[in-house]
Amino acid sequence: MNYSFKPPLKWAGGKRWLAPTIKMYWNSYPDHETCRLVEPLCGGLAIALHIQPNYALLNDINQHLINFYIQIKEGLKIDSEMINQSDFFYKRREEFNTLIKNNEYLSKRAAELFYYLNRTCFNGLCRFNKQGFFNTPFGKYKSINYKTVFFEYKEVFKNWTFTCQKFDETDLLRTDFIYADPPYDVEFRQYSKDGFSWENQVELATWLSKHKGPVLLSNQATKRILSLYEDKGFTNTIHMGPRYISADKNKRIPVKEVLAVKNIDIIEHSLAQASLFP
Repeated sequence: MNYSFKPPLKWAGGKRWLAPTIKMYWNSYPDHETCRLVEPLCGGLAIALHIQPNYALLNDINQHLINFYIQIKEGLKIDSEMINQSDFFYKRREEFNTLIKNNEYLSKRAAELFYYLNRTCFNGLCRFNKQGFFNTPFGKYKSINYKTVFFEYKEVFKNWTFTCQKFDETDLLRTDFIYADPPYDVEFRQYSKDGFSWENQVELATWLSKHKGPVLLSNQATKRILSLYEDKGFTNTIHMGPRYISADKNKRIPVKEVLAVKNIDIIEHSLAQASLFP
């Protein structure tokens, strides 16, 4: 396929703006037509849907996210009502959390509710408390275009494997092309009930550094992230990325992000600033 799909979910820290750069690295890898794209923290799938590899292993610790993708792969069609209204939202959020409480969170109904909550909540922020319950508030959008049929993704997902486990439990092949996009090294990291600590950042960098194939990692360019990946033998390049999470649009300013690269040639490129923003 020669076109990319828009990710089906809103996702904090999504990398649609960085996808053309990642694809340049992907295309430069001689075995990219036969190797797997591996994303140990796949999130919103912006990169995979832009590249559209023949084979992919897409993992995330968020079991609700992976259930949603698996349901899409099986031909998800949402038949239930979706309304952009506060009372309706909180009733559906309560229903979703009840499914979690009753260990029914891997069902089709759970996937439908997860999609609705994602589209309707504040900025699509996927936030859970320490008990594992979804707690993002209502988003107050003027209007929302809900999607009910996801059949076009089914063909793309056909040869993609979705797993839910810790990133370092991912079963790698020597030729795998890894792209890792962990939660930013900032205060908010509660995308799953256990969050993502600095210790997790160090564990991820150590795990990635051991892979013999090509590896790319993106994160906010904090001093300790830059130092961490330099010490692990990565080459860092800085890119200006958008930030959409602030409630105040005037505070949604570009931030410096690092793309750490290992075992693949650095590509000389220049992207117009306008092209960095979807």
